[in-house]
Amino acid sequence: MSDAFTVLWTHDTCRALRKAGRVGERPPVAYSGAHQSQPAWSGARAGDEVYAVHVNRCEVFVVSRMRIVDMEHGECCGPARATWQDPPFPGHDDWWMLGAGGCGASAVHVDATPVRFDTPIPGDLLPALTWRNARGKTRNLKYVVDGRLERSVSLQGFYRLTSESADALAGLVSSVPEGREGREAAHPDAR
Repeated sequence: MSDAFTVLWTHDTCRALRKAGRVGERPPVAYSGAHQSQPAWSGARAGDEVYAVHVNRCEVFVVSRMRIVDMEHGECCGPARATWQDPPFPGHDDWWMLGAGGCGASAVHVDATPVRFDTPIPGDLLPALTWRNARGKTRNLKYVVDGRLERSVSLQGFYRLTSESADALAGLVSSVPEGREGREAAHPDAR
């Protein structure tokens, strides 16, 4: 049985995606790292789903759902670095902003939904979202006030969702029409 996880994409990451014109495109790769700024995708394996989320003005958005294909450095990644000055993954230069230059970054090939910034997680769902650790202990999202996320600290990292929360996010993503244009142009962080 596959698992589902969340990973927080920062304002810098999302701003770079917009600036590079990646909104509406499907990322072929994401990156796992060895530092809090680029969390390790610990415990994930091929077939698992990862929900990239973004917080803007106390609202949480699902930016993309990615199904992990593999976690190997493939030919598509380009040659491995010979020196620290070489680009880390020249074959995936178009998606560098997802963490290619992060500390200990490794490529995670994914089959993803298009990047978008117009799929908010409803405020009444936020307090019900639940994550579980390897020992089975669960936790909810902290700092949810009146359906708004006041602080994003409990989303920072790479966390395994409970099956109920994974199903809720899957239903949310599946209910969004593929080609819908949505609120992208009016999004306050779109500059």
